[in-house]
Amino acid sequence: MRPTEEVVESLRMALKGAGVVLPSLCVDPVTGASDEPFALVELGRCNVRVAERLASVVRGERPPVGTCVTDVRDGRIGEVMGHVGGKVQLRPVAGGREWDCPAESLELTPPDEVLREQVRWANRARGMRC
Repeated sequence: MRPTEEVVESLRMALKGAGVVLPSLCVDPVTGASDEPFALVELGRCNVRVAERLASVVRGERPPVGTCVTDVRDGRIGEVMGHVGGKVQLRPVAGGREWDCPAESLELTPPDEVLREQVRWANRARGMRC
């Protein structure tokens, strides 16, 4: 059996690869300092968005909830809000009305494109030309 610290780091990296960060992930200090043969892993607390994304990853949903994707049918960028009836539910990155899209019509959106879209929406809301 690997040391608990090594297992915790392995879990941290696996979660990070799935886009999930548990800020309080660590070796439980009480059991880690005791004579127990296997210390407990403290998963810690997280906000509801992280919990929802973690549940989506565990269910094997692709792309997971919270991921920003592009609908290749029309180029709209949206955040994955859920999966229903074989379709992926998307919401514009700056808010707005959701739409459904087949999973095969989605591409992951690079972070710089997501930021560009958010700025575009913010400028429109302020009446600025883009």
